[in-house]
Amino acid sequence: MLKNKNIIKLLAIVLVLSFALVGCGGTTDTSEKVADKGTVKILYVEWACATASSHVMADILENKMGYKVELTPVSAPLLFEGLANGDADAMTTAWLPITHKSYMEKVTGKVEDLGPNCNGATLALVVPDYVDINSIEELNANKDKFGGQIIGIDPGAGLMKLTEQAIKDYNLDYELMEGSDATMIAALKSAIDKKEAVVVTGWSPHWMYASWNLKNLEDPQKVLGEEETINTLVRNGLKEDMPEVYELFDNFKWTINDIGNAMLMANAEGVDSKAAARKWVTENEDLVNSWLPAKYK
Repeated sequence: MLKNKNIIKLLAIVLVLSFALVGCGGTTDTSEKVADKGTVKILYVEWACATASSHVMADILENKMGYKVELTPVSAPLLFEGLANGDADAMTTAWLPITHKSYMEKVTGKVEDLGPNCNGATLALVVPDYVDINSIEELNANKDKFGGQIIGIDPGAGLMKLTEQAIKDYNLDYELMEGSDATMIAALKSAIDKKEAVVVTGWSPHWMYASWNLKNLEDPQKVLGEEETINTLVRNGLKEDMPEVYELFDNFKWTINDIGNAMLMANAEGVDSKAAARKWVTENEDLVNSWLPAKYK
């Protein structure tokens, strides 16, 4: 009987200590901690660069800072509209000042531009290096080689609008084929495997440049623009509502090589975007720490 009383007393002490720890914020339930911090909503278009950067930021928010994250793939127009309407918190892939100019003009004053997270971005019409033309001006004379088609991506992309303008300005007798990043890559790979001619809408940073020998066609009229920056945008009010989340996005800066490596990891066979982001973050601790608010370093 005495033994049983001692056990009961011990259990009572353990229960009291447990409640005391919870009352002092000592709970070890990660899900409760995350729920208390709220959910960060990130929008992205399923372009290679946007997918990689969005998943990297989501990984940091979840695994370094303890937030829940909702990653939502959308069309290019909704990328900007979602932030302007307050339906999401951030996006990492606004190409400025040219590619997404028309979208930015529609949300002036409704979103906050945190500035470039990457410099040196470019747009181009791209061919395999074995194709014997070097300029957009040579496309019409080689129409039969390319089947009169330029392989594009999603119709809402700024790159597609600029390519349509290039077709007009260079008077190209070509059809711009709509699709996605994935369908463009599939067409490029298929042509390269057969050593055939193909011209696609391309951009750097993109992992395809590390996978195949490609060249950008010269654009004498600069219709596709020159070097751009990739900017981070957040919704108005994020700084007040989630100051440390705002600080992370504001600190986010990397190079073409950094994002290129993240994209390569994401496109490795058998690796999904989430696992690739986890791997990249783990292998780039110093850079990631430079983005984190001080309390998480």
